[in-house]
Amino acid sequence: MIMKKKNLIREQLDASLQRLSPLLNITAPPKGWIRAIRDALGMTARQLANRLGVTQQAVARIEKEEIAGSVTLKTMRRIAEYLDCVFVYGFVPRTSLEEAVARQAKKVATQRLALASQTMSLENQALSRRENEKALSNLVDELIRTLPSTLWNKS
Repeated sequence: MIMKKKNLIREQLDASLQRLSPLLNITAPPKGWIRAIRDALGMTARQLANRLGVTQQAVARIEKEEIAGSVTLKTMRRIAEYLDCVFVYGFVPRTSLEEAVARQAKKVATQRLALASQTMSLENQALSRRENEKALSNLVDELIRTLPSTLWNKS
């Protein structure tokens, strides 16, 4: 029951995140979002500083921090409000969460079967190619269905 719930949650999140996939092609402006929006609005650094209640130098520092990737989310939200924008933060999967789980499950299953095959070969009990493919498929399906806590362990 818990696994079905986890799978359902992943599927629903995948569907929501699918709508964000066009954002994968968007890159931040060279001078950062704050500066780009401020310039597009015709707002000077001094004017933004006055709205924020900080110095013009603080705005310059924040704009540099954004480019460097060290500005805080709290600061970005605050500035977005003063620029009449909404700050959006999130993760957009390159493919889908389902595909990421399936890829990892196949990787883990392949490693597990390789170890088992080595042992079985030593005992002259090796599987045929077809049996090996079926075992791999079954193990991948099981890993996806059960999502063991070890699925994402570094191997």
